[in-house]
Amino acid sequence: MKIVVIGGSGHIGSFLVPRLVRAGHRVVSMTRSGGTGYSDAPEWERVQHVAVDRQRQDADGAFGRSVAELEPDVVVDLVCFTLDSATALVESLRDKTAHLLHCGSIWRYGPSRKLPIVEGSDSAGAPFDEYGIQKAAIARMLQEETASGGLVTTSVHPGHIVGPGWQPIGPLGNFDPGVWAVLSAGGSVPVPGSGAEMMHHVHADDVAQMFELAIRHREAAAGEDFNAVAPTALSVRGYIEIASGWFGQSATLESITWDEYRQLTTPEYADASWGHLHRSQVFSIEKAKGLLGYAPAYEPEQAVLESIRWLIDHDRLEVAQPLRA
Repeated sequence: MKIVVIGGSGHIGSFLVPRLVRAGHRVVSMTRSGGTGYSDAPEWERVQHVAVDRQRQDADGAFGRSVAELEPDVVVDLVCFTLDSATALVESLRDKTAHLLHCGSIWRYGPSRKLPIVEGSDSAGAPFDEYGIQKAAIARMLQEETASGGLVTTSVHPGHIVGPGWQPIGPLGNFDPGVWAVLSAGGSVPVPGSGAEMMHHVHADDVAQMFELAIRHREAAAGEDFNAVAPTALSVRGYIEIASGWFGQSATLESITWDEYRQLTTPEYADASWGHLHRSQVFSIEKAKGLLGYAPAYEPEQAVLESIRWLIDHDRLEVAQPLRA
């Protein structure tokens, strides 16, 4: 099939595009830069690159036409963040494309009520930030589109994406690289809250796996939404214990209030921590396993360790001790 991947050079696309080429598909990668992402896979030589400024074309009402003119059998949209943008793409592809797959987010859910969080259940509250609200609205629109007999759609909702080439969400629920220096030195980590809050990571290649499976099993994936996460999730306390052990250390956790934490860090890091830890989410992948055969290859700590090793090896992260893991 001819598959257009919108945002092909990003975290997920870097793994998905080579997967699709290896599966025998003709792949077009639409990006702003025309780049090949984080991986240096030989499959990129067989990819057609189309440079496009989606934000500008969305404003002009032209982006959907740009995609449709490529005459794809399948479109994978990895960089759509508003209902208006998603709706415009659907309207352009209806009756022209066999399958549209959208990359959502687990933040379409709010704070957890029951664990694990299951698609279509009351396991979590409503989203509370604009990003999550928009992702939830897009997922509903896509389901309604397919249920009404329109375009066949599927939405995939990744957890906190991890992979070589970028900072992972750390034990405090943010991108602060300083925590890794503390962990590698066996220091004390000030934690806002109890330390029992949960985060659910996923390796970018496992998300790519789910998209590939949804394309392969279109009938099973039609009109569905799927959580895309690792088999297990990490608590703040467990994350700190596991990660400090990679350096042969045993870091300690110091429980502090949120007001105290905000005085110790930047507003950006504090807000990110609140966003992750307040939600305290763990997700079920039983639906994807049953309908698609999803089998994630990475536990969350394995994915994070791969990322941290890459950052250290490329002089992108300062630590007090070398990795022993």
